[in-house]
Amino acid sequence: MGKGGEKGEQEGECEKKITLYTWEEIQKHNSRTDKWLVIERKVYNITSWALKHPGGLRVISHYAGEDATDAFQAFHPDLTFVRKFMKPLLVGDLAPGEPSQDHHKKAQSGWLQHDFGHLSVFRKTKWNHLLHKFIIGHMKGASGNWWNHRHFQHHAKPNIFNKDPDVNMLKMFVLGNTQPVEFGKKKIKILPYNYQHEYFFLIGPPLLIPVYFYIQIMMTMITRRDWVDLAWATTYYIRYFNTYTPFYGFSGSLAFVLFVRFIESHWFVWVTQMNHIPMEIDNEKHKDWLTMQLDSTCNIEQSFFNDWFSGHLNFQIEHHLFPTMPRHNYYKIAPLVKSLCDKHGLNYQVKPLSQGFKDIIGSLKKSGDLWLDAYLHK
Repeated sequence: MGKGGEKGEQEGECEKKITLYTWEEIQKHNSRTDKWLVIERKVYNITSWALKHPGGLRVISHYAGEDATDAFQAFHPDLTFVRKFMKPLLVGDLAPGEPSQDHHKKAQSGWLQHDFGHLSVFRKTKWNHLLHKFIIGHMKGASGNWWNHRHFQHHAKPNIFNKDPDVNMLKMFVLGNTQPVEFGKKKIKILPYNYQHEYFFLIGPPLLIPVYFYIQIMMTMITRRDWVDLAWATTYYIRYFNTYTPFYGFSGSLAFVLFVRFIESHWFVWVTQMNHIPMEIDNEKHKDWLTMQLDSTCNIEQSFFNDWFSGHLNFQIEHHLFPTMPRHNYYKIAPLVKSLCDKHGLNYQVKPLSQGFKDIIGSLKKSGDLWLDAYLHK
């Protein structure tokens, strides 16, 4: 212990599993023949796919302009009671105004903050960060730093326990093939996990955003003293309650925003989890980066509806391999990525949307059954 240069037997076994490279060895791959650089040149340098999100300033001015007129439109006497209450069901977010405008505006706001968070709108990083705070803070009432902290860990180590926060289920669910067995052997039973594929519908999609996420967001901003993000989020709630309290009162407005988050949460959970939950979820195995991304990620078949419904993140493999690329370009590079995977015998999984939904439930049931077998085994 503390003796540099002396390697024990256990350390030697680890070194057989983990290949270490020097910076000089890594630089050898920086050549014109490197397979991933070939794709990168095709995507970023040769074609127009390198262009950032089209019309970044136009998109932002459109959102800001509509947002500035929302309060005026909310008090317009022609707006009916039904339209104000049906709107959350149709667009999954808050904003009085013309239905056609709000559908376009709110259906894309969640994806737009994701674009800024991935630095894929403007060429200058500072503009992406600034507008990310505006969209996720002022338009959504959340925290940019909280999102970055969670989402970047997810991209770095997808589906790896203790490293990807997206698979931290607070012992409400067991995932993959390893965790259920570990919980079963240790007799951990916070909930009856063999029924998790059923109670998923009660505590998964309904509660993730309106309860868990927003409690965590507020606690994170306060405990970390992130006053800038807290100020951005506060502007959302000031605008929201000033707009809706005259109609519904404070308690009614609070119930309204929770209802909207409830609707949004269902859509968010199904769209995000169909690409990851059915895939391999395990402890750190020290795989190479490419294999790790492909083993933990799958695509959903392309169609007009699937592209719209998932915000082009049905191309989840391409998103994980090229996270700063604008999402509307993923379909262009998908054939290149697939051909490369086929050439080198790598798993490239694509499935229908309906199958993606079924696999979420199927994987939860499989993990629950593994837990039950280990729990009952003496």
